[in-house]
Amino acid sequence: MMKRKEFILGAAVGLTFAAAATAGGVIDWPGANAQERPAAGRLIPSAGASGLAFAPPQGAPLSFADIFDQVSPAVVQIDVETRVAVPQGMIQIPGFGSIIPPGRQAPGEDDEGPTAQGAGSGFFISADGFIVTNNHVVENATKITVRLSDERELEARLVGRDQATDLAVLKVEGGNFPFVSFETQAEPRVGDWVIAVGNPFGLGGTATAGIVSAKARDIDGDTPYTDYLQIDAAINRGNSGGPTFDIYGRVIGVNSAIISPSPTGGSVGIGFAIPASIAKSVTDRLMRGETIQRGYLGVQILNLPDDYLGPLDLPGDQEGAYIAEVTLGGPAAQAGLREGDIVVALNGQPIDSSSALTRRVGQAAPGDNLRLEIIREGRRQTVTVRSGTRPADINAPPGNEDENEGSTEPNRPQAPVGETIEGMTVAPLTDALRQRYSIDERVRGLVVTAVTATSEAGRIQVPVGTVILQVNGRPVATAAEFRAQVAAARAANREGVLILFRTPQGNRPFVLELSDN
Repeated sequence: MMKRKEFILGAAVGLTFAAAATAGGVIDWPGANAQERPAAGRLIPSAGASGLAFAPPQGAPLSFADIFDQVSPAVVQIDVETRVAVPQGMIQIPGFGSIIPPGRQAPGEDDEGPTAQGAGSGFFISADGFIVTNNHVVENATKITVRLSDERELEARLVGRDQATDLAVLKVEGGNFPFVSFETQAEPRVGDWVIAVGNPFGLGGTATAGIVSAKARDIDGDTPYTDYLQIDAAINRGNSGGPTFDIYGRVIGVNSAIISPSPTGGSVGIGFAIPASIAKSVTDRLMRGETIQRGYLGVQILNLPDDYLGPLDLPGDQEGAYIAEVTLGGPAAQAGLREGDIVVALNGQPIDSSSALTRRVGQAAPGDNLRLEIIREGRRQTVTVRSGTRPADINAPPGNEDENEGSTEPNRPQAPVGETIEGMTVAPLTDALRQRYSIDERVRGLVVTAVTATSEAGRIQVPVGTVILQVNGRPVATAAEFRAQVAAARAANREGVLILFRTPQGNRPFVLELSDN
């Protein structure tokens, strides 16, 4: 059973970063030509091609040795040093915390402190010394050393990096380096052979082989613009940033992550590689000294699950991206997009998921016009948004203005006010209720002032102070509007209503099952 996913880096002291992945080449397998098998008794296997006892089936490579000999000189080991942050002048003793040892004074502010070492992989992408690797291999590195296949060691400088795709480019001085190229024309298929070359556990020049297990994997919220190749070639700590080759020696991916139940990051045959089509586009721009900028809407989006379709009166095969929250002052808010809108197309191209919308917007340049086809309150309409620039800290937690939203003052009991609907006592937002529950004046909806413990709302533990923004995609500001949406759902024989809640952590949609009475 898979316990967890982790990103790993190799041979590190105090470092645990992403390990690596691979993807595949192209091979045509023949149809089955097995010999006729007896109805019972001993099975007689084929002797293989040309009668060799251990020959592979027709179409399979006899060996990967020739491919490895051709491409391995371009693969390098990357050693990094990073600074470790510890309290100045103190040491850590288990059970005692940080203390200053006797006879030692706290060092000055100029003391740089201890360092940690880590190792990853990379590969030359040009003869003049440009090297591709993972961002997480070199992020925060104070020193980068590249070890070549001929055992030469060269100091490298960071040219550029892109956290959103986990890619980075380094440069070493010199020329006439052996290099490999990205393959962006031939599309690898599930089942094609792949070869991973890298530096697992500091063992440079290690080659492993496998197949493409799957494509278009969405594995990590920190790299939303990458649809990873999944491969089963063994990759471990230190393979990060190394190349994934097909059987023709073409780079079809950059090893980036693995899934492993082990805290040491051991391979279980599930690895992931950044596809060459993405890696080449990003690294070409980094090599030119460009900063990677992407389009930006300013929305929090979710996939459109099946249990939303009934409450929203949408067909069972409807796909799209559900807008759970619109960033105040962002491009989407300025264009008039709202919470509860469902994006079904962008510039005429269908959107079938939140990932598809994220990647399509990311392909736009800041300032581009994005024509969004949306479903709002059951009707289709078009909204044009002028793309912004994706912030570098897009995953930063909310600001202080929302930290206490939805919480009551301590040791001060409050009597619930309002009407009870489906186990929740709700009331329109007033200045007094906004102050009581610390709700921003820009929020519109109904505030929950009490919850019946035995109701469905009680079972899912809806907090007092939560704001109901929408019911079934319709904004609600009064108890009557809420009750009307519940009545409409019952009249249509639906089992629940889709409620968009406002919480201190952001907007959360939830299908609330209706009570029997």
